[in-house]
Amino acid sequence: MPQPTFSQIQLLIFDLDGTLIDSKTDLVLGVNAMREQLGLVRLDPQVVLSYVGQGVTILIRRALGDSASDEEVARARAIFLDHYRRHLLDNTVPYPGVRDAIEELQGRMMAVLTNKDVELSRQILSGLGLSPYFSAIYGDRSFPQRKPDPVGVLELMREARTSSRQTMMIGDSDTDVLTGRNAGVWTCGVTYGFGAHTLQAIPPDVFVGDLRELADLLNGARQ
Repeated sequence: MPQPTFSQIQLLIFDLDGTLIDSKTDLVLGVNAMREQLGLVRLDPQVVLSYVGQGVTILIRRALGDSASDEEVARARAIFLDHYRRHLLDNTVPYPGVRDAIEELQGRMMAVLTNKDVELSRQILSGLGLSPYFSAIYGDRSFPQRKPDPVGVLELMREARTSSRQTMMIGDSDTDVLTGRNAGVWTCGVTYGFGAHTLQAIPPDVFVGDLRELADLLNGARQ
């Protein structure tokens, strides 16, 4: 993209888990606490993380296996959420460079769009002192459809009164890239998140290994 295109971007929409926050330890511990309560063996952390990204119900269904009934999934979901609500900030922290980057990006509109439960997302961002930076925080149940459906991006664009060329979706997974593509906006993939391996098959417009690189690009400090 030529530099003048970067200067036109006014709305930045961030994924949460794997992009702004490193929540993998608390997610893994929550899933395995749920499995232990149900008399099941613990799963390898990398297996659990491969299930993250499509919302809590799909996370739990995958963690239980294809043979689990809807009733079993609902019970396990309640157990997981009860544990996770009590421990969601035990180990979760912003990724290195995130605070610096969003400080440098102030002046643009910023929002969060995640498939994570919206109330839990707001609690985490508030607890980490990051929520004041974002004009909106949307998650699971905020819209009729989750990412990669573009409904959340389109609503944020309407609220911010920006065009597709003035908007960028930033995330660590193919789900985020597809969301941006479906909405017709620019996409940025972060290579440090736990979904970054999925970006190989569906690459974004821009890759960054540190969110401060995006701030430099958008602010014209780096080509």
